[in-house]
Amino acid sequence: MAGGKPDKAAKKAARLEKRAASKARRQQIWQAFQMQRKEDKALIPWMLGAFLLAVALAVGIGAIFGIWLILLPIGIALGLLAAVSIFGRRVQRNVYTKADGQPGAAGWALDNLRGQWRVTQGVAGTTHLDAVHRVIGRPGVILVAEGAPHRVKGLLAQEKKRIARVAGQTPIYDVVVGNEDGQVPLKGLQRHLMKLPRNITVKEMETIEARLAALGSRAAALPKGPMPAGAKMRSVQRTVKRR
Repeated sequence: MAGGKPDKAAKKAARLEKRAASKARRQQIWQAFQMQRKEDKALIPWMLGAFLLAVALAVGIGAIFGIWLILLPIGIALGLLAAVSIFGRRVQRNVYTKADGQPGAAGWALDNLRGQWRVTQGVAGTTHLDAVHRVIGRPGVILVAEGAPHRVKGLLAQEKKRIARVAGQTPIYDVVVGNEDGQVPLKGLQRHLMKLPRNITVKEMETIEARLAALGSRAAALPKGPMPAGAKMRSVQRTVKRR
């Protein structure tokens, strides 16, 4: 019996912790909804429209086959899913809109990459808060620059030269985040990286990561730029995606 008491206490503590985490997520989503609703007047009409459309389709199809009562709960579930999906997408768009142009925004977006990506922020930079971030993934090595184009061009060239010495045959890509010709918009950065071809294996990723770690950083004295205005909502985005 004595041995069972700690187990019961641990299980109870785990349940309480899980319950508290669930409550915190619900509060976070509700706060995000309230914030988005105030800034986005079309949010509720879009969510309501998606919900009613899903329910109407389910009932309509069910009425044709005489099973609308059976399909009604399915329509409600699909409607809720569609409404939550619209909410998540509009929150994400709002976050990226606020972050666009802010120092550190590209690094923040890279930190939100899903999948097997190894991100090292600020491998090169200037005191003007221009920065080059290094990403290692299945495509190879990707250098992502943010800041004034005339300054980051030189940073990219120098960093690419450094990496080429130890990268061997590993492909090296470079990306400049911005809204000018030849640049990748912040909101499209993740999608751009995901579309790159897969050139190396996970094992090769680990090998190149170890080699590049020895190079160190040329931006040790780079001041940390202010986080984007929407960065505090990162966990909200992840929560919405999970639900």
